Amino acid sequence: MLTPFHLAIGVSDLSAAEVFYRDVLGCTLGRRSDQWIDFNLFGHQLVCHEVLASAGAAATNPVDGENVPVPHFGVVLALDAFESLKQRLVAQGVTFVIEPQTRFQGEAGEQRTMFLLDPSKNAIEFKAFRNIDESLFKA
Repeated sequence: MLTPFHLAIGVSDLSAAEVFYRDVLGCTLGRRSDQWIDFNLFGHQLVCHEVLASAGAAATNPVDGENVPVPHFGVVLALDAFESLKQRLVAQGVTFVIEPQTRFQGEAGEQRTMFLLDPSKNAIEFKAFRNIDESLFKA
């Protein structure tokens, strides 16, 4: 069984981050202060800390024909959860950095993927593998 990860990121506007992670992505809120908020990001602890400036995605790296934003973080979901989230995001008019698509089609690492930015320009990837047991950590 995988245990949850903890990730703390900087955001330039804590209120905008709260709306995005709660209302757009559907994360539930945990503890909070005037400077930070804990979110349940699909079972993982994401903490948004308000900072004076957030760098966001600063570069890209080519992966399977797409310019993937670096740095980025994300969550591996089950295929049905990925499709449900994709539908939620499309219905809300979210702009994708990389549109939902299938990467490495027909290969061992075949996966659904999509990238978006939060209001502070932090890049987020959601992905789902066709066969996670054969793909997640194997070459």
